Amino acid sequence: MNELDDVWSKMLLQALENAKSSGRHDVADYLTLKATNDAIRQASVSWLFDSLVEMASHANRSGSSISIERKDPHSFAYRGSNMVGSRLSLRQGVRCLTIEAGWTRTPADGFMRGGALAFARISHFGLPRASAGLLLQRSNDSPIWMTQNDGKPGFAFKSESWSEHFRIFTGD
Repeated sequence: MNELDDVWSKMLLQALENAKSSGRHDVADYLTLKATNDAIRQASVSWLFDSLVEMASHANRSGSSISIERKDPHSFAYRGSNMVGSRLSLRQGVRCLTIEAGWTRTPADGFMRGGALAFARISHFGLPRASAGLLLQRSNDSPIWMTQNDGKPGFAFKSESWSEHFRIFTGD
């Protein structure tokens, strides 16, 4: 977590305590929901990034020379909204696999469409058809990354999905 996120979390916690002490249970409920959703978002984005870093690290231990670069914080556009989050790039020669993941943080950023908690974009340099969009959705009270097709959720994105993207990236 970067310094700004840490300060923001402390401010939200203070606002939650103030709302509870002044009897504003509606505001307290909203802030509790926001904190819960932010924790789900952060854990889900971490899973995406950690999974990809683990695959690249394993390949590097086997003799590959994949460089790993992370940018945090990172902003990118999605359907007219500004997503704030992180970017992870893997490079090997001229090949590059990038994932951007985030969500709207302030009203000025816009809003998350379709009830999504977060959005992620997987980009293969030079191979736009292999790229994909992911929406973090709730499914039976659990978060799940869903592929996005024409703005609508498609199928669940799982570890096997990462294997396919990594295979495309390495050219195997």
